[in-house]
Amino acid sequence: MASILKIGERWRAQIRKQGRSISKTFRTKAEAQAWAREAEIGLKTPATAAQGSVADWITDYRNVRQESGRPVAPQSNEEYMLRKLASALGQHLVPRLTTQDLIEFAQHRKLAGAGPYTISMDISKLGTVLRHMASIKGITIPDIVKNAWPALNHLKLVGPGGRRERRPTQAELQAIFAWSRENPQYKVPLEDIIRVLMQSAFRRGEIFRITWDDLDAQRALVLVRDRKDPRKKQGNDELVPLIGDALDIINRQPRGSPDNRIFPYLPGTVSKYFKWACDAKDIADLHLHDLRHEATSSLFEAGWDIPEVAAVTGHKDWRNLKRYTNLDPADVAEKGKLLDFKRRTG
Repeated sequence: MASILKIGERWRAQIRKQGRSISKTFRTKAEAQAWAREAEIGLKTPATAAQGSVADWITDYRNVRQESGRPVAPQSNEEYMLRKLASALGQHLVPRLTTQDLIEFAQHRKLAGAGPYTISMDISKLGTVLRHMASIKGITIPDIVKNAWPALNHLKLVGPGGRRERRPTQAELQAIFAWSRENPQYKVPLEDIIRVLMQSAFRRGEIFRITWDDLDAQRALVLVRDRKDPRKKQGNDELVPLIGDALDIINRQPRGSPDNRIFPYLPGTVSKYFKWACDAKDIADLHLHDLRHEATSSLFEAGWDIPEVAAVTGHKDWRNLKRYTNLDPADVAEKGKLLDFKRRTG
């Protein structure tokens, strides 16, 4: 028997049968009732229950997360991945998804500038959605992600995150800033975003998530909520210092966005504009995330120690922090001339 409940401004339909329960949220009560009738029929035959699209399963996954008290954060990388997957693969029926479908998805992501590690994360997220939803729906489907992985790996479309040593030059940064000024129609303060990223080392998902309420202007701090932590998925809120003129840049941003964010833009959109700028100015192999490397390396070059740098970047382990540190040997040598070494005698 289906239960139809009003949750805020939306309607949730939930059905239970033979120890299994599924639910979905809709804009209207009529839509919820119609879905419940079809779902009750579908629960009678597991094969019928599997005949949903990837987009449907992603929506169901979101709903389950929401109702379990662990919603997908609106401006998170996870949100970006789910939207990307729904857009590219959403029309495919889950049981008919093939290795070739995933190869084509990966190829398009590669052409858009995504690296093997990013593509691996996207496809792994798809696998998570399919596994958990199949278990919740009580049906058995092939593990398409596991089956496709050898081919994806052989074609070098997926892979582990490698150590990058790419840092932007001043000439490259000025070229990107020039492109941004030449294209005001995109209405994204690309130069301001880049300058903040280069100084305070935010992750892409962090800078577009912070709100005006998170800003402590008096102390030049900003609260980053649920910061990435390998051992703690939620509740890892950290105060992050705003380095250089990052506070001045933030203060000049317009206020009044509907969700009160300081930079109310989609991470994927800003990454896209950054790539367009690089392509237009013939800048090769530079990613928006490289600005986090630049900030980290610059702090070490300025003489900061490991705990001080970690307070900015949020790293919990020197081994992880080291991946983001690309010191310029010439700068280190120049600073070495200023050190007052004491000679040992005796």
